[in-house]
Order: sequence, then structure tokens, then C-alpha cells
Amino acid sequence: MLLKDIFYKKRRYATVQAEQGQAQAEKPTVKEVPEGLMTKCPECGTIAYAKELEKNLKVCQGCGHHFPMTAFERIAMLVDEGRFFEYDSELLSTDPLNFPDYTAKLEKDMEKSGLSEAVVTGEGTIKGYPAIIAVMDSRFRMGSMGSVVGEKIARAIERAIEKRYPFILFSASGGARMQEGVLSLMQMAKTSAALAKLDAARGLYISVMTNPTTGGVSASFASLGDYNFAEPGALIGFAGRRIIMQTIRQELPEDFQTAEFLLKKGQLDRVIPRKELRDTLVTILDMHTERREN
Repeated sequence: MLLKDIFYKKRRYATVQAEQGQAQAEKPTVKEVPEGLMTKCPECGTIAYAKELEKNLKVCQGCGHHFPMTAFERIAMLVDEGRFFEYDSELLSTDPLNFPDYTAKLEKDMEKSGLSEAVVTGEGTIKGYPAIIAVMDSRFRMGSMGSVVGEKIARAIERAIEKRYPFILFSASGGARMQEGVLSLMQMAKTSAALAKLDAARGLYISVMTNPTTGGVSASFASLGDYNFAEPGALIGFAGRRIIMQTIRQELPEDFQTAEFLLKKGQLDRVIPRKELRDTLVTILDMHTERREN
């Protein structure tokens, strides 16, 4: 027996039922496809090839549902090819409160996501326009804001002031990181103070809220943009829906805490489908900045 026979790894499959007309409706054909090859939309049930979904910027062609994107997928969607330069990737979280299992969870998320933290910051050009960019990634501790996340965002804002570049931030977060206690809450004040300096320097800040943007992130830098945008259907809010209902003892609208609800109430400037986002940002950058030729 060969070694490859001993350590053979069985491929994982997902089961897909394919209907073969009305005559065979009672006995649908069952097909097995490798796991990860196809993706099912959680909203309408449309099944699409994963590669086709990626080509469509991870937007369901059946209903327009916006799937989550990783930080570097967003950067690739937005920035001119080869024109992104990452900042502060060497900054790593520690365990200042000796919180049980926190270090192990950080290491697990690093391995799973390939990231050093829940936000990627850097500079790049968008159709020739330079910008400082920060993108949060919910795969890392649900995008929660700890000391390193706050520090990386604050440093990115400082560079935007220094270089006189616009600052664009994509938020995707469950809020402050409980494993760092009050230190995580302090990042709300630090990032907000940095944005106040950017505003005083007459710098441009564009905030794009994605699903989900909640807790201390929604209550600080995510809501302080000169332009506040969101993707369709994004969950945006501070406290959870159930907690609010128990507190005020009232029923809430079905679309409560969605991007569309907040747009109607005036908290957002626009809800922008992902396919239109890059062109919209370019239009705004064209109004506010000078174009840099490659």
C-alpha cells in the first residue's frame, strides 16, 4: 500500500436537486458537486457557480442580494490594479486583560482569514485619483474594534491629513471588542478625534457602511462621513433589535435598522448598489481632488 492511499483525503460534496420536468417532479435527480463550487443565495435561493458570483462582485443575479466581501476583494474591486500599498500590517493585537482564550482566538482568525487584524489600511488610486483607504473584514473577530483596529484607522486618517488625500472607509463590524474592555471603547473617541482633525484640515471623508455595521463602530467613525453611504440591505444600528423592543416595549418596522430605513430617516446620503459604487466614488473624488496620472 502506498502512502497516498493511507493519507487519502476524501473530497467534500454538496447535494443539489435538479428537477427533470413535471413527469419526474416526484423523483428529482440528485447530483453531487464539490463543496465550494456553487453558492446558494440566502434571500431567494438562487444557486450560482462561485466563480460567476465573484465576476458579478458577489451580488446575486436573481434578487440583488449583496454577499459579504473580504477586505482584499473590496480593494481589488475599487483600486486601480497594482496601485494599493498597505499600511501597518505589522501591528498585532495583544491580550492586555488576560481574557480567557483571546490569544488562541486571534491566532485562529489570523490563520482562517490570512489577515493580521480586522481592518486593512493603505493608499491607492481609483481611476487615477489618490486616496487613503480602510476596509474592515468581518471574518476576523466579526470585524470588532480593538486597540489595533482603532490605531490603524487613526494612523490612516493622520496620513490622509499629511498627504491631503481623501479618506474612504468601508465598515463591517459587530462593534467594540469585548475581550479588550474599556480599551476597545476608547477607540471610539480616538478615531472620532482623528476625524475631527481631518475635518479641520478640510479633508474629505467618505464612509461606506456594509453588512453589518453595528455597536461602537456605527456610533463613532462609521457615521461621521462627509458622505455617508451604504450597500443595499446592510444591517446598521447600535443596539440589537430585540434589546430595543424590550426597552421601549413597542413593535418595530420590518425594515428597521436596514440601509433603506436609515436612508428614509435621513441618516444616509445614499444606498448604492455595489456595481455602481466605484463610479460614484470617482465622481465625488473628481469634484474634490486633482487627478494623478499613472
